[in-house]
Order: sequence, then structure tokens, then C-alpha cells
Amino acid sequence: MKKNMDIIDRLLRGVIALVIVILSITGVLTGTASTILLILAGVFILTSITGNCPLYVLFKVNTCRVKTKN
Repeated sequence: MKKNMDIIDRLLRGVIALVIVILSITGVLTGTASTILLILAGVFILTSITGNCPLYVLFKVNTCRVKTKN
């Protein structure tokens, strides 16, 4: 798979996922909202690790910087 996420995008998703997990563990998020957000956090972690977001492919978005040769 071709990467379509820049390092800043990947780090931001990781931080958001971490915040969601912490809020869920501490009990700030409960019930259905917690479950849905934990699933979203899992998706964020997975896409951060792989560097590829399927929604970016669908909408033809690419935040990955292209290296140019002189």
C-alpha cells in the first residue's frame, strides 16, 4: 500500500487516540459514546501505524510530502 499520510497527520491521530483511551479508562467517557470513540481510536491507531487512510484514498487526499530531487 502506498502511504498517503504525513508524519504530522500520523502523530495527531495517535495523540487523539491516546486521549480517547485515557478518557474512557478514567470513566469520563461511558456507554455507547465510549464504545464508538474507542473503535474510532482503534482505527486511528491502525491508520497511524500503516500510514495509509482508506478515506483519503476514497476522497483523493494525500498529506504525505513528496520528496523532490534536484
